[in-house]
Amino acid sequence: MYQKDSSGLHISNLRYQVGGRTLLDGVELSVPRGESVAVTGPSGSGKSTLLMCVLGLIKPQSGTVTAGGRDITGLGSARLARARRETLSMVFQFGELLPELSPVENVALPVLLDGGRHQDAYRRAEELLGALGVPAGSTPTGMLSGGERQRTAVARALITEPAVLLADEPTGALDPDAKEAVATLLFTAARDRGCALLVVTHDLSVAGRADRRQELRGGILAEARAL
Repeated sequence: MYQKDSSGLHISNLRYQVGGRTLLDGVELSVPRGESVAVTGPSGSGKSTLLMCVLGLIKPQSGTVTAGGRDITGLGSARLARARRETLSMVFQFGELLPELSPVENVALPVLLDGGRHQDAYRRAEELLGALGVPAGSTPTGMLSGGERQRTAVARALITEPAVLLADEPTGALDPDAKEAVATLLFTAARDRGCALLVVTHDLSVAGRADRRQELRGGILAEARAL
């Protein structure tokens, strides 16, 4: 079990407005490594905007985002890209995998793109897929079940050993059985591998698995009522 520390994700006084709407109004959030937070809220409340600010794809009007000890909001494009590769990973709702590649090839890709050795990348990919219960054969990823594809997406996010793992509706496209399996996998893997996990979801049953649940409404992020 990874020992919790304070080098995960820290968001301080984050403000973002667009088109006269305030989506983030002084948002504060800390997620130590080994812990998970789920963010819920109505559609259009700014949940995905919050994730994009953490990734550095949206620059807030004020405030800071620190991931793995690095100030994401203060970095230029080249250093930001490096920080993303080294400290952040993302699990998308539809996986965003390359369907023609095998699961091993998809999972190894982030390491290979960062200059890692082919043999090491494939070995680590096979180990992760095995641990997460995904067949590591040559079957194209596009032919796997929805649950297997999303497990592959989780493995791809974990292979770089990120300090911060983000997930945007990670079970939204899955049937009930696959949803339960992937949700269990995501929260367990993040805890055991020492990631600070931030999940955005509309699904309260998924949100209920997190260590803490926050609700974003009217630009304000606050602790949600117990489910």
